[in-house]
Amino acid sequence: MIGALAITQTAGYGILYYAFSVFIPPMSRDLHTGVAQLTGAITLSVLVSGLVAPLIGRWLDRHGGRGLMTVGSLLGALAVLAWSQVRSVAQLYLVCGVLGLASSMVLYEAAFAVIVAWFDAARRARALLAVTVVAGFASSIFLPLTGFLVELYGWRTALVILAAGYALTAVPLHLLAVRDRGTPPHAGRREIVGSALRERPFWLLAAAFLTQTGAVAVMGVLLVTYLITLGHSPVFAASVAGLLGVLSVTGRLVTTGLQGRWPVALITAVMFGLQGLAAVLLPLVGRSGVGAVVAVVLFGLGFGVATIARPALLADRYGTAAYASLSGALALPITAAKAVAPLLAAGIAHFAGYPTVMGAVAVACVLGALSLVVYDRADGGTEGAVT
Repeated sequence: MIGALAITQTAGYGILYYAFSVFIPPMSRDLHTGVAQLTGAITLSVLVSGLVAPLIGRWLDRHGGRGLMTVGSLLGALAVLAWSQVRSVAQLYLVCGVLGLASSMVLYEAAFAVIVAWFDAARRARALLAVTVVAGFASSIFLPLTGFLVELYGWRTALVILAAGYALTAVPLHLLAVRDRGTPPHAGRREIVGSALRERPFWLLAAAFLTQTGAVAVMGVLLVTYLITLGHSPVFAASVAGLLGVLSVTGRLVTTGLQGRWPVALITAVMFGLQGLAAVLLPLVGRSGVGAVVAVVLFGLGFGVATIARPALLADRYGTAAYASLSGALALPITAAKAVAPLLAAGIAHFAGYPTVMGAVAVACVLGALSLVVYDRADGGTEGAVT
């Protein structure tokens, strides 16, 4: 099951999310529209996935992930196929709305719910790590692959090929390999969720991951542009920014390795703090090649840590019976931050400059770290109440 999920998450993120950036230039020419309008389509996809996350979470808790992920992967493949036939921006936005729904059914939130429900606490961290380490290379695999397909066949045919490949990979793997525990609905699930939503620790988690996700989204979108603004060549800027994907895997390995010695919340807080330091350093030392690399490396170590820390912290404190419902409740504001933060940062950069944006990123990362420190010290709650 872990092998299957590692493959489907890699293909899912590669095709349903990362590939979009490769299609922007040819779509802009064929649809006679601007980059901003096209970028708004993928923003809509992200927002839709966040809006439906609470509903998807409740379904996962009640019925498991096998059926949902199978249907979701088929829906995602059909949406990519429909994308290949769009003739207007309105049609593209409609397709991206469906892509957002499919993404919420098949990507990390759903996969983590399956893993948390199936594995005990001793094996859960390794299972999460295995899936995210492989899927961490989704952009490294699918960006060049998509570019090759577009160059060879054109963007519409490239989408047809990707849709077919995703359907032939994800649908059977989700159908045959994903396992559900088959336990009856937990009578106290609603009470667990209600109690968590009334607790301070839950909202500390929400604050921590919302602020850090917004900071990561800003860096992911604007880092290349800022490095060019600092005087670096486009090739250097893109190459250094490309380190983020590899370093996100490194950060996950380090975090998982340290979990036996220190609390997950404190390890994650340190990683967030390093990201804040990196954002402060980049305007100060980023004009030199070495300085830029050092700052990006520091930021990259925490780039993917939240992905594995959030499910671990939720499952440790609240158990597994209502994990997907709580994860979905967290995903809504966090996904909104992921979609909106880059747009706000672009406006700040235009009026106040990139150093101000880096300052805001640093503040967000520090706030996330402090929230996790306070969370770790919080007493009471339902930690470990339901396994």
